[in-house]
Order: sequence, then C-alpha cells, then structure tokens
Amino acid sequence: MSPLLKKVEKSGIAGIKKKRNPSKISGEDFFHETDTLRQNYSKLIDNPEAKRIVVIPSASYGLANVVNNLPFQEGKIVLAEEQFPSNVYPWLKLKEKGFDIHLIEPTDSEKRGESWNEKILTSIDSHTRVVAIGHVHWSDGTLFHLEKIRKRLDEVGGLLVIDGTQSVGALPFSVKHLRPDALICAGYKWLLGPYSIGLAYYGPAFDSGVPLEENWINRLKSDDFANLVNYQSEYREQALRYEVGEHSNFILVPMLNKAINQLIRWSPENIQGYTENLMSPAITEMQGLGYRIEERKWRSNHLFGVRLPDTIDKERLHQSLLRNRVSISFRGDAIRIAPNVYNDEIDVRKLLKAMKEPIFA
Repeated sequence: MSPLLKKVEKSGIAGIKKKRNPSKISGEDFFHETDTLRQNYSKLIDNPEAKRIVVIPSASYGLANVVNNLPFQEGKIVLAEEQFPSNVYPWLKLKEKGFDIHLIEPTDSEKRGESWNEKILTSIDSHTRVVAIGHVHWSDGTLFHLEKIRKRLDEVGGLLVIDGTQSVGALPFSVKHLRPDALICAGYKWLLGPYSIGLAYYGPAFDSGVPLEENWINRLKSDDFANLVNYQSEYREQALRYEVGEHSNFILVPMLNKAINQLIRWSPENIQGYTENLMSPAITEMQGLGYRIEERKWRSNHLFGVRLPDTIDKERLHQSLLRNRVSISFRGDAIRIAPNVYNDEIDVRKLLKAMKEPIFA
C-alpha cells in the first residue's frame, strides 16, 4: 500500500463529515464527483473517452466483468506465471468452459526479462483469445513490452487485458497508444488512493456485456430521481453499465480524485525519472555485493526485484531489514523494492545498510 497524502486524508475526513447532514447531499452529488474522477483519470492514462472509465471496489471485481463478458466460447488464455492472484483466479474458472489456460514461466537466466517477453510473444497463436498481464510483473517489476503484445494480438484477433495496479500512476500509460481492451487498476497502490476503490477502463469489445450487478445508478436516465420507478431496460452508455453499486462514495471517490490530481501534476514520467536517479547508485552498489537485478531495459524504476546471492540466507536478510526499519516485500524468490517520491537518499542508505549486514556480519 502507498501512504496517503495529507490532502487525500483531509478529503476523506470532509467526506465523512458530509454525511452528518444528508439533506445537503443533492441528486447531482451522486454523479458529479465520479464524472470528475473519470475525467481526471482519463488525463492520467491518455484516454480520449471518459465514459469508458468506471469505479470498481477491487481489481478482482473489474476482472470478473471482463471474464464474464468475453466474446469467445473457447480458445487459449495467456497469463504470466506468478502474477497477482486476482488476475489468475478469474481466468482459471474458464477451464470449466473449455478454455485452455497457459501460464508462461520466466527463464532463470541473466536475460530473464528479455526471454520472458519473448516466450509470451511466441505463445500467442491463432488459438489465443486473451493475454491478461500486468504492465510490470507483481513480484519483481519485470517490464512487459505491451506494444509488441498488442501488435501480435491484432494479428490473431485476441484481446489485451491489463492489470495496471502495479504501474498506473508511477509508469506512463497511454490508452490511445497501447489500445487495451480492458485496463483494471486498484486504487490503493501507485494511484496513492484509499483501499476498496479502483478504476477500470473497458473498450468497445465490452459495450454490450452484462454487468456483475443490476443496480439502479447504471441504468439509462438514472439521474432523474423523480422517475426512478419507471424502470429502464437499457444501461447508460459505453462502459458505465459496469460501475459498482453505490459508486457515488462520498468518502473514497473524493480521496482518489485528490490523489490522481496530484499524480497529474507530478506526472508518471517525472516519477520514473526521480526513482531512477534515486536508486541507480544503490543498484550498482547492490550488484557489486552479488545481488542480481534485471538490466534497465527490462524493468521499471519504481518497482524492481532483487535476487539474493547464494551466500545470503533470506531469513537473515529479513531480520536485518526489520532492525533497520526498512519496509520492502518478499515475493516469490525475489525481494521487491518499490521507491516513490516520498523516499529520499536517507531511506536508500538505510536500505543499503540492511542489505550489507548479512554479508559482512
């Protein structure tokens, strides 16, 4: 999880206080803030159609909408091995319907990122219906070259479904350029938002789908409160049918909106530049100590994996990190380092101290 910005926290407190007197909440309030949120998020991800953005409570919810509305009856689903479970479990359910699920493993070599990308591209054939993948890998920050995957999927008529939870907000992303069929993103990580809210983009392939829930606010003319009893068979336009019920959350929506506004001002390009400048000397030093880190072309700057030399016991390193009050994650056979703009050189020095202790103890 990311920490909350002070302005994001204040926005949430203001939302709580708003509920003290619900008579001050107007019908327009049910729509205005989420409309603003989808417009701001569209700026962040270079999306020309704001009504393709919807509020979701979690990545698994957003992915369930995709899985339930695939325009295919059979075929191959390609996933990256060891990606976050929310982008695996929904696809595994499709085995019951006769789909083939292919989990593409990395090669344990110095050119791990390059070979992994190549294996994914090679796995895409005329039977492939979907590639469901992150922009960067959850456990070690491996950068997947989505442009090449998109191009190959265009050749076979497959869909590109991206879990952007580990990247959107810190790594530049362009809907116009990459043309995902769906982009699902939890809000509590690199979007710097609160828990239990996220955002999903659904492209034209899902314009006629059936949402997970039949709520009132996603129906046509739902903004006309006086006529809500005149039930509508049609949904609102584009992707709005997929929005979670009670998406007009007067606490979480303003918080996420405030966070995204700040990210737009900072820009993901600048965040990548800052984290690269911050971590480059440390990465060189860690490599000199025997730690293995992917070359720059095949990893992100804001999230990357470090694999241990054979001489270091993982538990000893874990204890060293705890002693030095360094918070990083153990994911699979890698430790995952995730710097952001709130980190500085003092933090990096503490990290290096913690990683040296098990070697020189």
